[in-house]
Amino acid sequence: MDKNAVKAVKPLGFPWETQDPFLFCVYHEDHYPRGNEDFGPDTSLEGRNIGNDFVIKDGFRMYHGTKVPGFPVHPHRGFETVTVVRKGMVDHSDSKGGAGRYGHGDVQWMTAGKGIQHAEMFPLLNREEENSLELFQIWLNLPRADKFVEPHYSMLWAEQIPVIDIVDQGGLKTTIELVAGNLGAHLSLEPAPNSWAADRDHEVGIWVVEMDPGATWSLPKAGKGVNRSLYFFEGASLVLNGASFDKHCTIELEAHMDVHLENGSLKGRFLLLQGAPINEPVVNYGPFVMNTREEIQQTFADYQETRFGGWPWPKDDQVHGRDRGRFARFTDGREEFPPSRV
Repeated sequence: MDKNAVKAVKPLGFPWETQDPFLFCVYHEDHYPRGNEDFGPDTSLEGRNIGNDFVIKDGFRMYHGTKVPGFPVHPHRGFETVTVVRKGMVDHSDSKGGAGRYGHGDVQWMTAGKGIQHAEMFPLLNREEENSLELFQIWLNLPRADKFVEPHYSMLWAEQIPVIDIVDQGGLKTTIELVAGNLGAHLSLEPAPNSWAADRDHEVGIWVVEMDPGATWSLPKAGKGVNRSLYFFEGASLVLNGASFDKHCTIELEAHMDVHLENGSLKGRFLLLQGAPINEPVVNYGPFVMNTREEIQQTFADYQETRFGGWPWPKDDQVHGRDRGRFARFTDGREEFPPSRV
């Protein structure tokens, strides 16, 4: 195997470093205590930097939440958020009237386009036991031609996301969940319609991979020039094309070269992000991602004038009722539920 398939190795930070067409990837893992009546932690918040709490204390962070952990109302323009929730629940509310509750394997794909406000709160629904949360939030850029499309969001329900099991010669299993892209003949669900990922020729892939202890697996090749990052975030060790990794890290790969993985003595977990680069200038300021500084300045002016539709909800940290299960409500009033609810 060709060790030249490895372009670079980088430590996992907060957030994780990404390559074009991706802008940002952050991994959240929090072990919240049981919830109180207001969906927050049933414990003291003393000693926390409330409103900007990003340091793990007693196993969890409040982020920008003051009572409920999460991210109260904030704006976006010029890119997409893909939120992959592995454990726990997220409550979504937006300035277009959209709402939802999703988790336990669900994915929300939101195109901010010309501008939207939304809140992403982590309600602690269980009042008897701990509430664990695990998710990836991935920012995928939009090309200049699509930065002003209408905002849109869709749900990829866990029950519908393709899951592929590959068994090696030793009978050990690798499981791949296709959030975006394809693996051989297996195709992911459709992403948002104006996404860079909507054109399959862009080879955008978002895969969540788990490998049994000792399992082996070969990554399929992608096109030359496609950017590919493999995030090794759980497990004891990894051997990739003969190179050993005993620390969690980001491995940037040549997508068109053979890559063979040999997992170590514990279950291995990985996130793969890949895609053809957009190859346009990126100028970002916080939640706005445009192509020029002048466009960022115009975005600030537009937001001050319009608030991207305002905020139709009673609270900045809007949380839905305790009796609500997983659901999505769209701007046209249509509601959608996971397949098991239909």
